[in-house]
Amino acid sequence: MTASIPTAASDWKAQLSALLPLYGHRNWIVVADSAYPAQSKPGIETVASGAEQLHVVKHLLDAITSSAHIRANIYTDMEIQFVPEIDAPGIDDYRRNLVAVFGGAHVNSIPHEEIIAKLDRSAEVFRVLIIKTDMTIPYTSVFFELDCGYWNAAAEQRLREAIAESDLR
Repeated sequence: MTASIPTAASDWKAQLSALLPLYGHRNWIVVADSAYPAQSKPGIETVASGAEQLHVVKHLLDAITSSAHIRANIYTDMEIQFVPEIDAPGIDDYRRNLVAVFGGAHVNSIPHEEIIAKLDRSAEVFRVLIIKTDMTIPYTSVFFELDCGYWNAAAEQRLREAIAESDLR
């Protein structure tokens, strides 16, 4: 069953702290704007933080960075690059501040619908946490696709090659 739980501003932090040790490779955490919908797919949990978007992004980045078992592939909507200030007052400042919060982390910018499709496919099997914020600017959601913090693609490739070359196949 999908849970959509309104919480006090500090409760989202407690909920994140409780879930982060459970989450790992292929789980997602989304820091969403206030219009992001509560999804009906089982395994997707929505929490209303009542908090400022950049504060939540920074808190989540710090929590992931301090967790040895996970790292994150970060996605933002490609559309954010094209939203004009005249249609979304504050977007220019938000874009600048978001870059500062990321602090040089690699961020993938792809069309919103592609991110949602990736998220939906993952939610078929893995849990997703959506933390809604008070943000009222479009295309500002930040998507964190969790990955293993102590294993990487190069190590996996070497492992697969060793298995393929062994007599154990």
